[in-house]
Amino acid sequence: MEPVYAIADTSQIYSPALLVYRSIVIENLKKMIAIAGSPQRLRPHCKTHKMPAVTKIELEMGITKHKCATFAEAEMLATAGAKDIFLAYNLVGPNITRAVRFLQKFSDVRFIVTADDSHMISELDDAMSAAGLKIHVALDLDSGMHRTGITPGPRAAELYQQIVDSPALVPAGFHFYDGHNAQTDLKERTAAVHAGWEKASRLRDEFVGRGWPVPAILCGGTGSFPIFAKIADPVIELAPGTCVFHDFGYDTIFPDMDFKPAVVMLTRVVSRPASDRVTCDLGSKSVASDPPKGTRVMFPDLPDAQQVIHNEEHLVLQTPLAGNFQPGDELYAIPKHVCPTSALYKQAYVIDDGKVVEMWDVTGRDRLITI
Repeated sequence: MEPVYAIADTSQIYSPALLVYRSIVIENLKKMIAIAGSPQRLRPHCKTHKMPAVTKIELEMGITKHKCATFAEAEMLATAGAKDIFLAYNLVGPNITRAVRFLQKFSDVRFIVTADDSHMISELDDAMSAAGLKIHVALDLDSGMHRTGITPGPRAAELYQQIVDSPALVPAGFHFYDGHNAQTDLKERTAAVHAGWEKASRLRDEFVGRGWPVPAILCGGTGSFPIFAKIADPVIELAPGTCVFHDFGYDTIFPDMDFKPAVVMLTRVVSRPASDRVTCDLGSKSVASDPPKGTRVMFPDLPDAQQVIHNEEHLVLQTPLAGNFQPGDELYAIPKHVCPTSALYKQAYVIDDGKVVEMWDVTGRDRLITI
């Protein structure tokens, strides 16, 4: 493991533990700002960290716009001091009344949500009108990922006109997330991003020509935001998420991105069941399990170890180096997918200069805080 991750005294750290290296977080944020050109172009997604402490660091660095995916994350951001929050989620059912309660509680927040359906837009307008409130609404465009959103075209124009004509809704532009653009080859990824942007910008030009305001287009994610950053269009807002913490999954997919893992997990050996096996306490309840078994973590000190069993509380490694370890020995692990990994911990140990300096709450991990 690199010396920067060394901790002088781990005796008070319960494993498995989520470790956040504060100085690396700050360096990653500085790189994000440098890529964007200014903090004003950024609207980072908090889904990766879900922590008020990280939000406050971003605010101190001049990042005033923020993105989230749940009401708990939105409430975490607002409580931490964010005043411009984009909830990138189409509201249906009781979540529409939650938006009313959110605006009533945080009346000084510019709150934006997404929509891609006429009935949804009508229900949202009715609820806001009844409460005497206004909410900003961005049209969710399908960038080709085919997860949510509407394809740029005539139907998109009908929906945007409905937003424009709704008295309690304020048109906020487009949401244009292209998470499918994960090409490792930078030239291929750049070509794909530009092809998508041409569709979105053409639609923007059409809407502006009709007299409809399109104040912003929230573009991309971690892998594509450096490409969008090079497009000189003032409506572009950049929404990276993962790179604030980074992980070895994105390090593999996007070798062109110069970020460093700021989150590491401390695990301990709990058994030596065979001469070539080491069992540690990094079970599936402590690391994201959306990557396939055997690929969920990377051990810098045992890079060739096979992850042969992964249960709720145990991870069994098969390695010819097993004899070097005894129960109680420590290993550091870097998650392949950090965003859902951080959600598995209530708190993180914060490391600075090789010492535990404080604990950070992972407030946004819950689905509900108060709203």
